[in-house]
Parts: sequence; structure tokens; C-alpha cells
Amino acid sequence: MLLLRRSAHLGKLWRKFSTDSGRLIDVDVDRQSGIASVILQRPPVNSMNLELLTELSAALGDLENKKCKGVILRSSLEKIFSAGLDFKELYKPKEDRLKTFWITFQDIWIKLYGHSAPTVACMHGTTPAGACILALGCEYRVMVKNGTIGLNETQMGYSAPPWFIESMEDIIGPRKSEIALTTGKMFSTDEALDIGLIDDIAENREEAFIKSEAFCQLFKNIPLSARAATKKLIRKKKIEDFIKNRAQDLIDCYEDAISDAAEEGLESFIKSSTKKNT
Repeated sequence: MLLLRRSAHLGKLWRKFSTDSGRLIDVDVDRQSGIASVILQRPPVNSMNLELLTELSAALGDLENKKCKGVILRSSLEKIFSAGLDFKELYKPKEDRLKTFWITFQDIWIKLYGHSAPTVACMHGTTPAGACILALGCEYRVMVKNGTIGLNETQMGYSAPPWFIESMEDIIGPRKSEIALTTGKMFSTDEALDIGLIDDIAENREEAFIKSEAFCQLFKNIPLSARAATKKLIRKKKIEDFIKNRAQDLIDCYEDAISDAAEEGLESFIKSSTKKNT
């Protein structure tokens, strides 16, 4: 009965977040639990352009300052978490905009990976490339059955940046990561659970959100400062190394984006995706 009541309440939330508020990110904080939902809401596929990333970065920073008790990333859309980084930002890019775009994405990873609160990716549908990196930056990953997740950059003519590679290696190990990254494999929900890329499977979005909240609640009796300090000690070196190398990462991103191989690969991928959706 409690589960049914909770699901009914969540149904109202899904309808609320699907409305057009003019914003690309919505934030809802449960006053009782202190757990925040950060909702991607850019139809039709939540592709992450500069404007969405800017809002997401601001939201994560604000929640850090407010000392929330948990952060759950999720989607307002019915059939997808996020299609990843917006192709239009990477295809024949303008230098200044691309650099601002990538710096903002870097900032999001730092804020998410090092966030003091428990973090969860609550996913349904497709979670490729940049969307997968958001999930890997979280502490816990819940995915609705019949979804897909992976780093498929090679399919689009790109090489995965070192921090993408390290993020996946941290979760599933070097050997499995090598095969997955070089083939651009997208894992089914069951495959992802089997190799440890995700932590739990849900029947539907409502159950996925309940499981996401349950993970955050694991720490409700743990002093926030002690938990946050321990997490930061565990993740400190990764963040320091990333900050040290982010300038070179920006250069590599731009050079990769303007390369002939990336342009041809992304153009082919866009055409292929367009055919599938028509």
C-alpha cells in the first residue's frame, strides 16, 4: 500500500516536470528528506547543449552550497534519460562556443564527482556517451529495464577523452573497458548490471526513483560532515589529476572536433540516426 501511494505521488511529479517552464533543468527538493531531484527537461531527447549544461552546473553548485541530503539525476521525458552531448555543439564547431561548452562540461563532472551529498543516476531509456559520463560520476546507478548505456564515441568518429576512459575503468575494470570503448558498445540493462556498470534494475521509472531515494537514505544516520570528508578523500586524487590536466583536455577536445575523421564520423552517425527515427 505504501508503494502504491508513493507511486501515485510520483505520477503527479512526472506530469509536473513535463510541463514547459522555459528552463532546461528543474530542481525539486523534498522538504522532509532533504533529497534533491535534478531533472533534465529538454525535449525531444534531452541532448545536452551549452545552455542545458550551464543550468546543470549552476544547479549542482547551488545544491552543494545548500547541503542537501542527496542528489538524484533524472529525466522528465517518457522514453529517454538523455541522448548525451548535443551533436550540434561538436559538428563543425565555432571555437569560442565549443571551448565554453567543454569547460562547462568539465565543471559539471568536478561538481558531480566531488559532490558532498550521495549522488544517484536514475535512468530510463538510452544513456550514451556524455549522458553515461554523468551516470559514472554518480555514486549509484539505477536503470529501468530495456534501457541501454555506454560510451559509444568511436561510433561517431571520436576517441574517448582520458577522463571518460578512467571513469569507466573505475567501475568495470581496464579489460572490459578496453573492449567496450574501442567497439563503442552500448550495454543493455541486464548486461550493464552483470558487469557492474549499473547497480540496480527497476521495472519502471517510479520504482527507479524509489530505489534512488533508498540509496540516499542509507546515509541518513551518518554525520554529513564525516561522510562528505570520507568521500572527498576517496575521490580527491582523481579530481586533482583532472584539474591538473583539464587545459590539455580542452585542447584535445577542440582538435578532435575539427579533425576530418570526427567530422566525417559524426556526419555519418547523424545521417544514420535520422534514418532510424524516420
